[in-house]
Amino acid sequence: MNKVYLKRKITPRVVNGHPWIFNNEVEKVEGVDVLGGEIVEVLTHDKKFVGKGYINPKSQILVRLLTRNKSDEINEQYFYSAIKKCWEYRQQIGYKENCRLVFGEADSLPQLIIDKFNDYFVIQTLALGMDKWKPAIADALNKIFSPKGIYERNDVPVRELEGLPQQKGFLSAPFDTNIIINENGFQFHVDIENGQKTGYFLDQQDNRKAIQHIVKGADVLGAFTYTGTFEIHAAKYGAKSVLGLDISANAVEQANKNAVLNNVQDICRFETANAFDVLKQWSKEGKQYDVVMLDPPAFTKSRETIQKAITGYKEINLRGMKLVKPGGFLVTSSCTNLVNEELFLQIIDMAAKDARRKLRQVIFQKQSGDHPIIRGLDNTHYLKFLIVQVQ
Repeated sequence: MNKVYLKRKITPRVVNGHPWIFNNEVEKVEGVDVLGGEIVEVLTHDKKFVGKGYINPKSQILVRLLTRNKSDEINEQYFYSAIKKCWEYRQQIGYKENCRLVFGEADSLPQLIIDKFNDYFVIQTLALGMDKWKPAIADALNKIFSPKGIYERNDVPVRELEGLPQQKGFLSAPFDTNIIINENGFQFHVDIENGQKTGYFLDQQDNRKAIQHIVKGADVLGAFTYTGTFEIHAAKYGAKSVLGLDISANAVEQANKNAVLNNVQDICRFETANAFDVLKQWSKEGKQYDVVMLDPPAFTKSRETIQKAITGYKEINLRGMKLVKPGGFLVTSSCTNLVNEELFLQIIDMAAKDARRKLRQVIFQKQSGDHPIIRGLDNTHYLKFLIVQVQ
């Protein structure tokens, strides 16, 4: 097995738990014919064992660690045991039907995402070293779950940084990729093949329950609604009226189908619109709602455009606050991991100051527990979910 030696100055960061080793952090690679995707041993500058992981000389992140146990052999059985352990953990914390079964680095399986939608599974292998084990991963799912179907959603640009093509398709016998799942007692259409990410955002499933009491008897506006999950929850929890807005006509069509599926089409409707434009226009017109919900996509993927993201978040929250009746509630989220908790709350405070509204925090939460957070790994700590009363 080829060996990778760390530079002295970087050793503490990796030894203390970080699984990524960048090109410029390596003193030397010892061995012959280092191939992308193969398993290597990582050692400190003074030859102490750190761990085993997969290497990719074409990537900025040269090595991603899988294990820190020297006796572990990385093979098909290793992935079977690792995925089984992920499933046991989800069951322990109460996720049995729909969940993020594997959350990459948080589960010591770097760049592997597996979402479980009841008996169907969606896989993303976002790095070369993980992609090489895709057959073993699919085999493990078959042995553990005997699923109705497995689908690959590797149609994401990040794979190109690893020298991998974008692709999607069946890793099992073909099946109907339009399925229906249950969440919090309600039903939702999921388009596994063409929906965003893996087809559905499981990370907000616990947060959607948090609006239960504030929406009763309320007129509710939702922006960046996607397929209407927050809005359907509001309607089922007793809202008087619910309007959801999204720029994607396809998403709006799916959201309206979800309203019919849950028999709330008389209360809950969805329209195709640019939320930025509508929020601005309606706040100028003096429209008011009891509850305004904002669940925007990530506004940036890189530090170079972080200021643009800050401006975007401030703008939509400022407009959202202006649309809330005094004593009503703003429900707002950010899924940009580059905008940390402290910065997100600062943005909300700046928006409140400009809107001349006083806020009272109701709850502040993270992603659901099936997306575990590892301290020191920023990419596992990304979702911020806030409910405030707007006075």
